[in-house]
Amino acid sequence: MTTQQNIDTELTRMLGIQYPIIMAPMFLVSNEDMIIAAYKAGITGCIPALNYRDDESFRKALDRIVQAGTLVYGINLIANKSNIRLDEQLKTCIEYKVPFIITSLGSPEKIIQSCKPLGIRVFCDVVDDVYAAKVESLGADAVIAVNSGAGGHAGPMPAEQLIPLLKNKCKIPVISAGGIGNGIHLHQILSWGACGASVGSMFIASNEAPVSNDYKQAIVNYGAKDIVLTTRLSGTPCTIINTPYVQQTGTQQSRFERFLNKNKRLKKWAKMLTFYKGMKMLEKSAFGASYKTMWCAGPSIEYVKNIRPVADIVSTIIDEYHAASAKH
Repeated sequence: MTTQQNIDTELTRMLGIQYPIIMAPMFLVSNEDMIIAAYKAGITGCIPALNYRDDESFRKALDRIVQAGTLVYGINLIANKSNIRLDEQLKTCIEYKVPFIITSLGSPEKIIQSCKPLGIRVFCDVVDDVYAAKVESLGADAVIAVNSGAGGHAGPMPAEQLIPLLKNKCKIPVISAGGIGNGIHLHQILSWGACGASVGSMFIASNEAPVSNDYKQAIVNYGAKDIVLTTRLSGTPCTIINTPYVQQTGTQQSRFERFLNKNKRLKKWAKMLTFYKGMKMLEKSAFGASYKTMWCAGPSIEYVKNIRPVADIVSTIIDEYHAASAKH
């Protein structure tokens, strides 16, 4: 743990961490090394359960995290029908008494009902006040307000609009996701009413991230103006870096793919195929040298200037936060 002055918010009190930051769950990117380093740096981290191909590898990862003395960490579960392994993943999370779970897509009702009696916190991704009110009524402990500055599947509203809207609508804490590139941004979202931030893209350029150096260097070299939306990865708009390959192939699905997605009988299978192909493309780009580069990231890469350890990234954010606080 670092020795900088703690930041006291609902999130730090709820999880028992020093600073109100969750290292966001990033598909393919998040791993045990990052989660362990996050906790040692005074924050917490979350891993998508889907980053593990089977229950055995998922359990090995959880064992490693726990054995490293990581008292606070989270697992991200996809709650909709596309995740055929949800029941198995949830059972393992319950068995390990994972400290908190972040739910994405679909209804979190089953997850909340299973976890709440055991003291496992459940935070739910939301993009508007209607869904936020729904998950609150189901018993969520907090909402993750996914704004338009988020990487991956972003929401439609900017943080300065979404946070006050949710604070007005909900009694449970609001954690802001998207657009955090430095400590000044952290200070801003806390002043708007959030109790913490979910931060992802900055940590792709960390020593502990398992992705290729090409991907990490892209996070450093490209900026906010280079982030574009594509429907070619999952069928729904997703933020990626506008590499020469992306410029060459375009960001929209082909006419045939769009036709399949509108066909009532074929739509389900077409979406599954699009998602599978998209994830395979992301995987090849993330871990190997390939000219077919599809690198997922958000506009906050604008503020990433070098590749460094997780602890250094956190320390800089906290220093910048305290400097911003001193001015207000």
